[in-house]
Amino acid sequence: MSSLIPVVDLDGLASGAPEALGRIAGDIGRAAREVGFFCVVGHGVDPALRAAVFAAADALFAWPAAQKAEIALARVGDNRGWIGLNVEALDPNARPDPKEAFNIGFDPPGGPTRNVWPDLAGFRATMEAWFDAVFRLGRDLHRAIAVDLGAPADHFADAFHTPMATLRLLHYPPVTDTGVDGLGAGAHTDYGNLTLLATDDVGGLEVRRRDGVWITPPFVADAFVVNIGDCLMRWSNDVYLSNPHRVVAPRDRIRRSVAFFLDPSPDVVVEALPSCVPPGETPRHPPITAGDHLAARLAATYAAPSP
Repeated sequence: MSSLIPVVDLDGLASGAPEALGRIAGDIGRAAREVGFFCVVGHGVDPALRAAVFAAADALFAWPAAQKAEIALARVGDNRGWIGLNVEALDPNARPDPKEAFNIGFDPPGGPTRNVWPDLAGFRATMEAWFDAVFRLGRDLHRAIAVDLGAPADHFADAFHTPMATLRLLHYPPVTDTGVDGLGAGAHTDYGNLTLLATDDVGGLEVRRRDGVWITPPFVADAFVVNIGDCLMRWSNDVYLSNPHRVVAPRDRIRRSVAFFLDPSPDVVVEALPSCVPPGETPRHPPITAGDHLAARLAATYAAPSP
């Protein structure tokens, strides 16, 4: 399968240079309309921090299942903690996914943490540093997205004051019995605005084009794979595409990835941008709060309670 997923250079985005913002907005806009996925380089996130995040995730997933169960999502709640193998079903019509995960949510600065932190040296500091860096990148991307959609660059600036953002560590062990579909994660769309994915070189992510053909993103060292989620598609009045994607189960090597799901604050009202609604037409979707939107999507995800 050939890749038609573009690589976008973000150099100049963080500084706000008008020429860079216009170029990046155009590049992202084309990808968001055509396939809903793009890779980004020149993002400014430290490769050393990236390596530390993967090492810390490896250490956690190496724990025995009984030990990880002490910090399971079913005990912690609030979409935080460990999720075991064959617990989630991202495609509710398929078998549960043979993967495990660990979720970390947003904590307001200066307040108590609602996350659960495994007893691993440096784990919390590493994950919080990564969360902050990728959160910054996600907000910068929204400036380019606003410009592409015909809104002021700061249109989304107030949408993420207490975001429903989730940092998710993912671990796909090699499998020999993959069933009929051979998938590590079933076909699904993401729920929020943007997903920023860091992955290793094992591969497995596949994206479905509008014509139904599955394609693979290119592997670019230290890049992020970014995709449009359902909430941003709704905000754009379906101008942007939240595209189904899946993960093929690895056969010979562990597959590791780190996803950052950037959802708006729960009280933010998601409604079509006026610039995205053609004259004389009504928006395709009624207004909804981001919290209600996410709750409806999460309800169908879990196939069984965590151990």
